[in-house]
Amino acid sequence: MSKPRTLAHVVYQTRQFDRMIAWYETVFQAHVVHRDPALAFLTFDEEHHRFAFANLEVMRPKAPDAAPDAGSRGEIGVNHVAWTFASAHDLLSTYKRLKADGILPYWPVHHGPTLSLYYADPDDNRMEFQADAMSVAEANDFMAGPAMAANPVGVTWDPDALLARAEAGASETELLVMPEGPPSPIPAAHGI
Repeated sequence: MSKPRTLAHVVYQTRQFDRMIAWYETVFQAHVVHRDPALAFLTFDEEHHRFAFANLEVMRPKAPDAAPDAGSRGEIGVNHVAWTFASAHDLLSTYKRLKADGILPYWPVHHGPTLSLYYADPDDNRMEFQADAMSVAEANDFMAGPAMAANPVGVTWDPDALLARAEAGASETELLVMPEGPPSPIPAAHGI
């Protein structure tokens, strides 16, 4: 049975974008690998990013930080935790197993550096299951380059179609190719 290989990164939503980045740079001795007005990605080790920050002042400037009902967790805080699988085949095997149990991802997106499936648990805690599509050096170049600047989110993909290709014998390299298409919309119900 396929399981995650490692914890990959944590994404935070904030209205204190600059302060949060500075704090993580200081505390973790991290450095920025990509930054634009809406998103920033930082790392402190061999991973292409360990933290990401979504600037709510840009992404949702007029949205309330918490809904009036007591059960709302609001928008500020952890958006999701990411888990890396050893391969696209392992990721797709997990997708197949979870789908058989009625658990479906709310967002399949190829970010460039990762082939990703986003899930939400019953309390709406979100997690990203991913397979690395690039080496760390390639991911760092991608994140610092024009492709990331043009599309920092990625492209939607079809998990059933990719699973069928994997089961038909597609190689790991073939499965990890980023599909062509327009930038993926961010699911409104779950943020990034």
